[in-house]
Amino acid sequence: MEKDMNQNSPRIRKLRDNNSYPPNTPTSRMNNNQRDNHYHNNIPNSPRDYNQTPSSPTARLRWRNRSNEIPAEVKRGNASNVRNLLLGDKNKYRSMWIRTCSSLWMLGGVVFIIYMGHLYIWAMVVGIQIFMAKELFFLLRRAHEERRLPGFRLLNWHFFFTAMLFVYGRILQQQLVNTVSSDRFIYKLVSGLIKYQMVICYFLYIAGFMWFILTLKKKMYKYQFGQYAWTHMILIVVFTQSSFTVANIFEGIFWFLLPAALIAMNDVAAYFFGFYFGKTPLIKLSPKKTWEGFIGASVATTISAFLFANVLGQFQWLTCPRKDLSTGWLHCDPGPLFRPEYYPLPSWVVAFSPWKEISILPVQWHAFSLGLFASVIAPFGGFFASGFKRAFKIKDFGDSIPGHGGFTDRMDCQMVMAIFAYIYIQSFIVHQDYSVEMILDQISRSLGHEEQKMLYAKLGDILRHKLQGGF
Repeated sequence: MEKDMNQNSPRIRKLRDNNSYPPNTPTSRMNNNQRDNHYHNNIPNSPRDYNQTPSSPTARLRWRNRSNEIPAEVKRGNASNVRNLLLGDKNKYRSMWIRTCSSLWMLGGVVFIIYMGHLYIWAMVVGIQIFMAKELFFLLRRAHEERRLPGFRLLNWHFFFTAMLFVYGRILQQQLVNTVSSDRFIYKLVSGLIKYQMVICYFLYIAGFMWFILTLKKKMYKYQFGQYAWTHMILIVVFTQSSFTVANIFEGIFWFLLPAALIAMNDVAAYFFGFYFGKTPLIKLSPKKTWEGFIGASVATTISAFLFANVLGQFQWLTCPRKDLSTGWLHCDPGPLFRPEYYPLPSWVVAFSPWKEISILPVQWHAFSLGLFASVIAPFGGFFASGFKRAFKIKDFGDSIPGHGGFTDRMDCQMVMAIFAYIYIQSFIVHQDYSVEMILDQISRSLGHEEQKMLYAKLGDILRHKLQGGF
């Protein structure tokens, strides 16, 4: 043993000359370049790689001890090394090409779905939810323990679809009633389901709770309760974001498309500004993020928000709210936010321009606020996801989208943005005053046909008495 540890022994000299060490060699015996190669070759790229742990307890312990070390490019605080990491990547042009192709493919699919209408956008959101839940469920999965718990994954999906029934049942109940109001039997059936929707969802959840208790096994309690808590955290994260997103969709596709597009614009702008000009690291959680990319993307996103809102505001079918679950195109009277206001240009500009005035939609001023949030605050959702992935020693949440990772990797900033967009719309866009439309919505939601007829008759009597008293 002492012979092997001697730095001048033939074995150590051979390993040093080859610039390599056996897989189980402690990193303390490696130099900086060797540690970089060691981590580059051993850090998993996805949860699927991360979950390939050894089967025996002793081997798992050794594997976990090795996985607790921090990657060298994060541990070292040398700014020059990080700059080299940013600018010296030989494969960055190939990576950019893959990301560009994937982005164009996704853009084409999203444009087609938006063209189809509100219901198809909702279906797209549900599909993204399922993929996100799948990636997050897999993150803490341990194959060795799960072999002893048949059907445990099915319990996770039971909770998932119960939460989906509860959330969307609450959000879309009015649209569902308006869709089936023409048929009396279906209307009564749907009204009854909506009335008892909370009871149905509660007992579905209780069924899953009892299922979990009955499947508890000795020596597996810690793992099972950890999975139970992890499942509920996933439901909160996924459904909080998606519920606000769906609510924005039915307020008008404009309010879904603009915030989502601003996040995509900011992401693309930050990538290209950082790619060509990035030199100063922004945050240690994401070594490839730079101040140049962050500032350049902020300016580009804010300007793009103002201009893009004008483009989207020209299409009436994007601005109309959807009151039912039909798929036809909408026609409505555009609100004051989407009616152009004209501003005269200064005289010195008119002298060199063929235009004497410019038209601006009032909604463009609101787009400024959304653009600022998308470029300054929303990226912290991505930083949070980066720290989360580093905590689990993974590069991406999944590998569903080439060059981008998984769906969760693309939705990290969208989660923060969707909630802000909903709060902003309800606070500054939607009027809280009671209107005829709001009262009619409440009547159609809360009263049956017979009760509505009684209300109609009483309103008629009240109006007749007022008219007679006026004469």
